[in-house]
Amino acid sequence: MSETIRTGGCQCGAVRFRIHGALGRPSICHCRMCQKAFGGFFGPLVTAPDGGVEWTRNEPNYFQSSVNISRGFCASCGTPLTYRHPGGLEIAIGAFDDRSDLAPQIQVNYASRLPWVTTIFDQPVHEDPDYYSKQEQIISFQHPDHDTAEWPTHGLNL
Repeated sequence: MSETIRTGGCQCGAVRFRIHGALGRPSICHCRMCQKAFGGFFGPLVTAPDGGVEWTRNEPNYFQSSVNISRGFCASCGTPLTYRHPGGLEIAIGAFDDRSDLAPQIQVNYASRLPWVTTIFDQPVHEDPDYYSKQEQIISFQHPDHDTAEWPTHGLNL
């Protein structure tokens, strides 16, 4: 039986990881700390296997967000990457190269959710073809969703 290996990293590519073993339960957390740490409506996380995280290009920096929680992020681009607590480590779902099978299975701290978060996908879809054609012309410096031997750093401190 082959080992399950997953890869991911930050937006600029300064921090990359490899996960060995099965991931735990994907979730979203509505607490205010997760909202602020992710700069979003909630924090999407999945539990990493004990001892299964290998940092293949730099390690994240950490911010102690509470007495027992520290949050890992890329010091170069600011991407939120981890949620470290006494019970283990969780990884930001959006940081994985392949996120297709990481749909959240549970919501945590639901009482702290923004009241309108349950209706955001009921809103109209923006369908302006001119807008999307302009978006395709943008030159992106975002790291591709796969490991590469060399990735230009575009002047970042890596």
